[in-house]
Amino acid sequence: MNSVLPDSTPCVLLVETDEALANHVSLDLKESGYDIVMAPDAVGGLRQATELQPSLIVVDRMLAGESGLWFCNRLRSLGNRVPVLLMMARDSVDDRVACLESGADDYFLKPYRTEEFLRLVRLYLQPDNPTSERLRFGDLMLDLATRRALRNGRAIDLTMKEFELLKYLMEHPREVLTREQILENVWGYDFVGESNVIEVYIRYLRLKIEDEGEKRLIQTVRGVGYVMREA
Repeated sequence: MNSVLPDSTPCVLLVETDEALANHVSLDLKESGYDIVMAPDAVGGLRQATELQPSLIVVDRMLAGESGLWFCNRLRSLGNRVPVLLMMARDSVDDRVACLESGADDYFLKPYRTEEFLRLVRLYLQPDNPTSERLRFGDLMLDLATRRALRNGRAIDLTMKEFELLKYLMEHPREVLTREQILENVWGYDFVGESNVIEVYIRYLRLKIEDEGEKRLIQTVRGVGYVMREA
């Protein structure tokens, strides 16, 4: 017998061509209490995303027809800001850059691992605590309620991970933060081996907050990490 889930149940849209993998991921999500909608390709997924406005989208980079990267690009071009997790087969710097450039918020790797995946899903679907608090550093302001930055009157849209990274840096102004501290406090899960994920996100965050040629605020401390300070 089918049961109707309460309106408060987060809805996850899964865009996956591989039927066996889709069923595995779907079952894990359902058992964790989420409402699931599935689409077998990017075009169908885009239609579902527009019609249903899910809380989170999980999309495979490799799909029949248009790719997961195409899906993310099209979704963002339509102004849809729902968090997107991209499933990838490789973890090279080029792959991470492609993930960010497409507009995806984060990624996880194949082969699919239930616990690692669900930990990431919970990170993105944890309830928001309403707040009107704002963080400021110089001419940069971060609104914690809207997850938007503002610099010299210019509004800056951030992905969830960009927001969390900037928030952590602004909460510790002029304090040098190591890569290990940033990984632990922003990503919240362990990375296997060496990873340039912080460098990739810092690069794109800088591009956004320095878009009008503003002064650099996120400084690199070579061999250590990063610090929020004026040069």
